[in-house]
Amino acid sequence: MKRLRKKLNDTFNSINMKLAIVFMLMLLATIEVIGAYFTRQLEQTSIENFQSSIQIQTVVSNQLANQLASDSKNANDHLNQIVNDYNNDAISEIIVVDNKDTIRAVSNLNDKSKIGQRINNTDVKRVISTGHQINKVIDDHGNYMIQISPLTSGNGSNNNVGAIYVKASMQDVFNNLRQISLTFLIASLIAALLGAFLALVISRAITQPIEEMQKQALHIADGDYSSQVKIYSNDELGQLGRAFNTLSVRIERSQEESDSERRRLDSVLSHMSDGVLATDRHGNVSVVNQMALNFLNVKEEDVINKPIAEVLGLKDTSSQDLISSQKEIVVTIDPNTRDEMILHASFSLIKRVTGFVSGSVCVLHDVTEQQKNEDSQKQFVSNVSHELRTPLTSLQAYIEALNEGAWKDPNIAPKFLEVTQQETSRMIRMINDLLSLSRMDRGVSKMDLEFVNLNDFVNHILNRFDMIVKTDKNNDKKKKYTIKRELGNQALWVEIDTDKMMQVIDNIMNNAIKYSPNGGVITVRLTQNKNHVILSISDQGLGIPRKDLGKIFDRFYRVDKARSRAQGGTGLGLAIAKEIVEAHHGRIWADSSEGKGSTFYISLPYEPMTEEDDWDEV
Repeated sequence: MKRLRKKLNDTFNSINMKLAIVFMLMLLATIEVIGAYFTRQLEQTSIENFQSSIQIQTVVSNQLANQLASDSKNANDHLNQIVNDYNNDAISEIIVVDNKDTIRAVSNLNDKSKIGQRINNTDVKRVISTGHQINKVIDDHGNYMIQISPLTSGNGSNNNVGAIYVKASMQDVFNNLRQISLTFLIASLIAALLGAFLALVISRAITQPIEEMQKQALHIADGDYSSQVKIYSNDELGQLGRAFNTLSVRIERSQEESDSERRRLDSVLSHMSDGVLATDRHGNVSVVNQMALNFLNVKEEDVINKPIAEVLGLKDTSSQDLISSQKEIVVTIDPNTRDEMILHASFSLIKRVTGFVSGSVCVLHDVTEQQKNEDSQKQFVSNVSHELRTPLTSLQAYIEALNEGAWKDPNIAPKFLEVTQQETSRMIRMINDLLSLSRMDRGVSKMDLEFVNLNDFVNHILNRFDMIVKTDKNNDKKKKYTIKRELGNQALWVEIDTDKMMQVIDNIMNNAIKYSPNGGVITVRLTQNKNHVILSISDQGLGIPRKDLGKIFDRFYRVDKARSRAQGGTGLGLAIAKEIVEAHHGRIWADSSEGKGSTFYISLPYEPMTEEDDWDEV
């Protein structure tokens, strides 16, 4: 039922049905107006013709007037004879009245008794007195026409001798009028049906191209440009259809260009290394790329339609002021939720041709690394200055003392010269380490790579440290230590620069010996893990605090600055070790707990060699 009601509603709401209904209503209105006018004119003409048909002939009127004017005794008989002899089938009654309002003759034999009586009809009296004819239609158990005409005698128009009353039935006239009206009604209905059919045909011919254009418009709205409007004629609708087809093609081209530009823009935005946020004129974010989401560590739904000042975490600045000022600002992302990130934000307005500002674009550039580098450079300069100032101050003090005569004292002078030599050596080591780091930073440090059995290589280095312990075993001032080896017997061939890798292992071993207690055990392990070989060196020293583990490979960083400097360290050994290991595409890290010692790990790439490879190597 609902479907039928909807279908009927759609049918009656269609322009085709509306045009047909309008045409039918116009046709019916025209037919009705013409019919009403025609019927009215026909009725008036019929009445006038009927009125003329019942008009008493002039000869008879004169005879009646002459008889009324005479004083003959037989006048009434002559009057009745004239009335009875008058032949008119339409007339049902005739009454002759003299100017004294006395009935002198009647046509109906049943009314003979009325002769000689005075008539009470006011219309008859009016006609006798005025001499003007009266015609009217009455409904006396049927439709009748009453015609009262004056009777005049002589030449004078005002010499009224009486009046003649004529009553005639109009039933045939009205029957004819009804028949004609019925015929006209039937003809009108037939014309209305034909008109409705023609109206539907004509409206269909008019609306069919419009319906096709409507369907094509809906297809265009859905993104389908393949169909075309069919052209039925060369009139205005045909020209409109051609124009619509042309418009469809142009819209398709424009849409393709727009889609291409949007895809290009999306591709540019998605592959940009900078974050981009676009806002409307109120400062609410409308477009954001993935890089900006990554920078801000948020989701797209958390940013869209939000004020840009709120998105950037600027609580004391409104979005409008931020956009209008177009100042470049630095935004620091909350380090509590992630690693601290520093962003440089620059703003530019989006203006129309008229100058109206419709929005703005904010570009976020990650300057975290740049800021860190700048901070590192400042820290590096500060550390180098500090590290050089201490030995230089010592040198200056001892040289001044020697200058003031201490060189003459045989007990003091050698000690002062020894300290001066130690500080000079320390500065030379520091400068050499800095030069090494500088060469590696600039990529000019050459790597002399060769395949080495890492097992034998590490054993060779450890043998050297064992030899040092054996050589100095009688020296009570030297620290005693034991090296525990867990290297295995498998040959692990890796491609390394032996001199540089020896420098790395020496540095870690020296630190292990330096920070281990006297008589401590240093454990060296060599393990294989998938495509990597891992060398670990563990000591039994004081350990490294958890907060310092991530910084021990930074340049000039010391966990215990006073102790490290007293033991002659430059603070660059682990930094150099990290650069060398990473140049070998490896990784170095440390694990430690305070009071339980430290373990340093070196991971290097390793590819197992087959028997054929071993044979080729031999």
